[in-house]
Amino acid sequence: MSKTKFFDLLKKEVQRIDEVKTAKRHERVIDGFTKEKSPKAIIGGEKVRVFNSNDYLGLRHSSLLKKAEQETSEKYGAGPGAVRFISGSLKIYNDLEKKIADFHKRQAAQIFSSAFAANIAVMFCLIVGQSKDSVVDSNVLVVSDALNHRSIIDGIRIANLPKEQRAIFQHMNEKDLEKILEENKNKYKRALVITDGVFSMLGEFQKLKKLREVIDQYDQEYEMGTLLVVDDAHGVGASGKTGRGTEEVERVEADVLIGTFGKAFGADGGYIVADKSVIEYLRESAATYIYSNPFSPGTAGAALKSLELLDLEEGRKLLKAVQENTDYFKTSIKKIGFKFAANSLHPIQPVLIGDPIKTRQVVDSLFEGNILVTNISYPVVPKGSDEIRVQISASHTKEDIDYLISEFKKTGKELRII
Repeated sequence: MSKTKFFDLLKKEVQRIDEVKTAKRHERVIDGFTKEKSPKAIIGGEKVRVFNSNDYLGLRHSSLLKKAEQETSEKYGAGPGAVRFISGSLKIYNDLEKKIADFHKRQAAQIFSSAFAANIAVMFCLIVGQSKDSVVDSNVLVVSDALNHRSIIDGIRIANLPKEQRAIFQHMNEKDLEKILEENKNKYKRALVITDGVFSMLGEFQKLKKLREVIDQYDQEYEMGTLLVVDDAHGVGASGKTGRGTEEVERVEADVLIGTFGKAFGADGGYIVADKSVIEYLRESAATYIYSNPFSPGTAGAALKSLELLDLEEGRKLLKAVQENTDYFKTSIKKIGFKFAANSLHPIQPVLIGDPIKTRQVVDSLFEGNILVTNISYPVVPKGSDEIRVQISASHTKEDIDYLISEFKKTGKELRII
């Protein structure tokens, strides 16, 4: 049959990926977690220290979140039943949206099944109209940071704008952004500038304040203004004095902010906060909201509890702990001779290796020492920038970090990296 030729082609592509050592499909299977203060993953009967989780505050194992999840599931059921406009909106979803809007001091919020789905919705719906009858046209310039997350890239691709209406500004370079906005100010009605708040491969904070200054400078140069859209999935909950993320670090506000409950908040699902007009429009136009189930009500209950915790003394202690652990790791890993791919102040700490094969060897060696980390290689990062993305949590103990450092040192010497 002819289709077997296509299947053979797919097999060759998988073989090519395996040969260059960038495969991602061989996930470690976690059987469960220990009940320790610093939970270990149970893999093949072994206790493994986890240093590759986005659970920056250690909340996904919180007894308070688990209790809230269970109680909410008992009240509303295990699943949502259907999409909200068909089966109705469970009150827990409305409560969560109000809470996250208040958390970010915005007029309104909207939850999605994931932050990826939220980004797809924002990119598509704010770039083009919902239908041919929509009054929202596509007379827009879209400008994206060169290292933006794949969900942003895919959202822009789906909008299917002509090439001349899409631009990429050099990573974290507000001067290049200014140049692009200047060159296009008489061509389009409006401009959308889109960026990550924290770049997940490097742990870098976007220079939002400088971007905001440039964007505001050109707001009057476009008939319908310029919008700053920020995906701060890795920033919110993990950064800032009160956990408000990159906006708090930079002391500036985006026009549209995308976040997630699936990282620092320890639950799951994505959200958008913005002016009420934006959220009302997205409720009527975002396919990934209208035609896709929300996350489970139990998950919503857990997310709501995590928001409440973050504004209590317990939340402040967790934020302090993750920052202290991050600083301790940075200082310790430098002392033994490793370098970083970027100077990250975030719990994401990118340890530079520079070669895909050696990077894989480091990951495998650390796993043999019962440590779970992740290698990041091309095409996720540029060639020659292969890294071990270490992710620090408030739940890690000093003993955890000291053990990680000792294993890094042993592996680095064996592979002649340090």
